[in-house]
Amino acid sequence: MAQPEISATEFFQTRRSVPAKMLGLPVPDRAALEPLLTAAMRVPDHGKLEPWRFLVLEQGAMARLAALAQARAAALGLDAERTAKGMGQFETGHLAVVVISAPKPSEKIPQIEQVYSAGAACLSLLNAALAAGWGANWLSGWPSHDRAFVAEGFGLAETETVAGIIHIGTPRSAPPDRPRPDASTLVTWVQA
Repeated sequence: MAQPEISATEFFQTRRSVPAKMLGLPVPDRAALEPLLTAAMRVPDHGKLEPWRFLVLEQGAMARLAALAQARAAALGLDAERTAKGMGQFETGHLAVVVISAPKPSEKIPQIEQVYSAGAACLSLLNAALAAGWGANWLSGWPSHDRAFVAEGFGLAETETVAGIIHIGTPRSAPPDRPRPDASTLVTWVQA
């Protein structure tokens, strides 16, 4: 998808996610998604451990996961609102990439740094999709933190967790902007 040429700095200063519920068809096919996944892997990775992996959820998987979220919500005794919220991203989604934090045993690289690397992969994938002209949104939600859901739905090992679920598609309308942080209240300059 063609985008007007802007500098990288301008892109990062103006980028904004598109809410998943505002994403429609078409979605990137495998040929369009592969360069985005490649970009997502170019993140800080101390020790070159590759402590993450990706699970691409296509349409059929989304319907299965919505049903699984509904079943898990019932088993957990969740109310209708939480049930609907847990099902929603799978029920209405067309394509998503689950970024799985998969830390490796290492005496040199702390597990927390490996988890940060998976988070960086989420943001890199999100930004790569936006830069390519797609709409994208980084979600999680209670199903991504429910051990039974992620084991059955995503096939996660006991040592793996969901870093994020990146929904990618075509924006149905311009995403809303929101208030942004004031750097003067968050940045401290240290001179000595």
